[in-house]
Order: sequence, then C-alpha cells, then structure tokens
Amino acid sequence: MMTTKARTFAAVATVAMLALSAAACSKNANGKAAPKSTASAVTLSGTVTFNQDNLAKLDAALKTAMAGKDLSAVNIAMVVNVAADYWTAGRVGFLKGCSDLGIASSKCTYFAPPTGKLTEQDSELETLRSQGVTGYSISAIDPTSAAGTIHTDVTHGVAVLAIDSPLPGTDAASLYLGTPNYTAGFQAGTAMKQVLGGKGKVAILVGSLTASNATQRIQGFTDALKGTSITIAQKVNDNLQASTATSDAETILANNPDVNGLYGVYSYDGPALAQAVTSAGKTATVHIVSDDSDAQTLGFIKSGVISGTVVQMPYAQGYTGAFILAAEKVLGKDATMAIIKPYLETDGSTLSSGVGLLTQSDLSSYQTLQQQLGIS
Repeated sequence: MMTTKARTFAAVATVAMLALSAAACSKNANGKAAPKSTASAVTLSGTVTFNQDNLAKLDAALKTAMAGKDLSAVNIAMVVNVAADYWTAGRVGFLKGCSDLGIASSKCTYFAPPTGKLTEQDSELETLRSQGVTGYSISAIDPTSAAGTIHTDVTHGVAVLAIDSPLPGTDAASLYLGTPNYTAGFQAGTAMKQVLGGKGKVAILVGSLTASNATQRIQGFTDALKGTSITIAQKVNDNLQASTATSDAETILANNPDVNGLYGVYSYDGPALAQAVTSAGKTATVHIVSDDSDAQTLGFIKSGVISGTVVQMPYAQGYTGAFILAAEKVLGKDATMAIIKPYLETDGSTLSSGVGLLTQSDLSSYQTLQQQLGIS
C-alpha cells in the first residue's frame, strides 16, 4: 500500500501531467506562438513526463520493508555539485524524505559547494566521514577524482548513491538515480533541430566536459542532429560559473555571426546564454535550448528568449534518495537492491527520475506542480 506522501506525489503529478497535455493540445489547435520579437517564434511542442508513479511505488515498498526497524543509526547526506537554483527542489525532496521516515534533521545533511569547486566537495566528504555518515548521495563534480574517496567509503560500509550524474568505473556504478542523460540530450537536440529547421550552426556550453551527465547529454544532443545540416561550432567548458558562460556566449556570438543556436547543458547555462543573446540584440535570430528549470530559465521561457528547456525531477532524486540510503543502512545493500530492481531501466542500473521538454505552453501547469510539492 502506498504511503500518504506517495499517493499525494503521484496524484499531484498525474493531475499536472493531464493539464500539461491539455495545454499542449490547446496550443497546437489555436496556433499561438511566442512573441515574434524572439527566436522562439518557432513553435515547440512541450512534452513533460516524469517517473513519479513508479517512484511512489518504490518509496512505499522501501518504507514497508523498513517498518518496525530501528532507524536511529541512520545518518545520511545529499551532496550536490554546485549551489544552483536547480538543487532547491532536490534539497526540499531530501529533507521531506527524511521527515517522512522519521529521521532527525540533524542526521540528514544537505551540502552544495558554494562555488562549485572540487576542493569544496572533497572537503565536505571528509567532514561527513568524520561525523559518522552511514550513506550519501552525490552528484560528483569529477567522477574520476571521486573514485578513490568512494572506494574508501564503500570499503568502510558507507552507502554511496550516484544522483544527477552516473559514476561509471567506481564502487557506486551499480545504481544511478536521476535523468537518463543521453535521453535528455537527445530531446534537447530534437528541439534544436526543430527550431532551426534542420540547418544552422550551434555552440554548446557546459560546466564540465568530463562529468558523465555532461558527456552523455552532449552525445545525445549530437546524435539527434545527425542527418541534418546543423553543425557543432564549439563545445565550451564554463567550469560551473554562470558569469563565465555568459562571457563565453558573448564571445562566440561576436566572433561567429553564423551561429544561430546555443545549447546550455547545466542549470545556470540557460539564463546565462539568454542574457548574452539579449545583450547582443540577437533574440530574433539565435535560438536557445537549455536544461533544467531555474527561476530565471522559466522567466526566459515565458518571454520566448529560450525556446525550450529539458526538465528533470530533482525533488525525486532527493526524496527517493533518502529512502534508498536509509534502506541500505537498515536492510543492507543486497536486500535494498532486490526491492529496487523491478523499477530500473533496461540497462539494469538507472532508476529514472524522469525527463521532459518544457515550453511556453506547459509553463503554468509545471509551476503549479512545483508549488504543490513545496518547491517554489
């Protein structure tokens, strides 16, 4: 039987998805488009779906398995890769998951590196270890650098869960909770192909050229453009800095007047690129497709400066992540994985938190869903 929280999450998301579908159909029927002063006058059809039903069932199954167990020794954390608006939903979900399990807030630590530096994330992991953490979820800034730390922690019985970006080649490679990143990138590429009419030149801006989520998204984006006349002009690493992304985009636009598309891979990239395009006076000629749904991104979606953004459900990464980490402590890894297995994607390791494309037509319903989950 589902918990009250699980039923609420599923019901809220289902109602919102119906509203999103209705909004999309309405847009197709009445032909409304973005303001003609922006590049997004080319109409995109949004499609927002999440894996909320399956995750609600999984949450309920994990909670049932832990019923009557002593959770007093559970001490878990959620460690993300940068202090960005995107992770607000993840933090809310994580703390709500802890609350629903009856875990004291003092035993549930959320950490976001203030400037997105690897040293900040590494330092936090050391702190957590000294505080007796029993498990943590992590969006690793650099999976290769994190491999040694993860190995040490897993060897000492600490559960490590990859979120947001997989951790291939590490002791945490067997389970990834987050967006199927290749699929997300492919969806972004499909959107770009549509708004550019199959021809043009695109630049990609991203916070890391080595993180798995970034490389998989870029590969999916690139594959979606195959068979078109769209070429990739540049791939630029902004090192998790929004200001750098803006200046990089400004330089690209100034030096490459034939670039008519920008793809921003990390959550802050969309607003950064929108600001650059606006400053350059090219909102009518340069199309932007981004990832995630920061407040600024939603504003640029509403105005039409950003044509579409690929959205995730970081709330679920936080909420379900708390359940998984608690279960690994009280049930053990094997028992926990046995419960999770039926909900995995065909690759046997990905627990999808969902992916979709948000456009002007879906904006109101999406914001309603965010509010009902306590995110905004």
